Amino acid sequence: MRGTVGVIGTGRMGQPIVGHLVRQGFTVLGHDVDEAKRDAVVGRGAAWAGSPAELAGNADVILVCVGYDHQLREILSDALLRTLAPGTIVAALSTVHPRTMTMIAERARPYDVHVVDATLCRGGRGADEGSLLSFVGGDADIVERLRPVLACFCSDIVHTGAVGTAQAAKAANNILMWACLIANHEALALAKRFGLDVDLIRASLLRTGAENAVLRHWGTSTMAWADDDLDIVQSMGHEAGIGLPQAALNRELCRTLKPKRFRLDEYGV
Repeated sequence: MRGTVGVIGTGRMGQPIVGHLVRQGFTVLGHDVDEAKRDAVVGRGAAWAGSPAELAGNADVILVCVGYDHQLREILSDALLRTLAPGTIVAALSTVHPRTMTMIAERARPYDVHVVDATLCRGGRGADEGSLLSFVGGDADIVERLRPVLACFCSDIVHTGAVGTAQAAKAANNILMWACLIANHEALALAKRFGLDVDLIRASLLRTGAENAVLRHWGTSTMAWADDDLDIVQSMGHEAGIGLPQAALNRELCRTLKPKRFRLDEYGV
């Protein structure tokens, strides 16, 4: 057995991550505020923890996979951090503001707890396949200790630098991803209006400089996190003193697009 990993947040991403960890020989403890997820976690071979504190007291590495900044801050409070054994690694898989990560890491330091951010790209499909890309921000030696855990569900692991830099890397990814989704809709809707076969033109565009991953996986995005992702981007831009007008516009466009995504006959009308 290779040690114990705790997973806080066993939703769409967390559940397949639990399964990959179990298959690679880790003892896994899962917890979610939604008790209904218990059966799915246990069914993947993990044990269920009734609270973050119960999980924290029994894990060498803790992965936090929650949706929002405020949830991460609430979970990784001083009350929890002080219960962790010295040397514990806490990896935030969530997409949050870089400042949140540096603040939590600073609070954890007196307890000899190592906090890193390990943001995830490639979405639910990547989680299912174990082919996620993780940007990881933290001290190099801690990242190396964490690497065998991340490698259970990530085919690519990129050490971006200090704590918080993984969030900046994920923000760059999100700016491009949501821009591509909008551009793909505009391109394909226009092509369809002019009588082109959408499948034909999409396949052809994937062989040109216009190729992008969102176009390659056309029709699969739920857009569940578009608004939150781009809200974080705007906040980061404001803090850095840099204007990001396209990202700001894309946030508004995503709000309009989401209810009728991939329905090209309705796009732009």
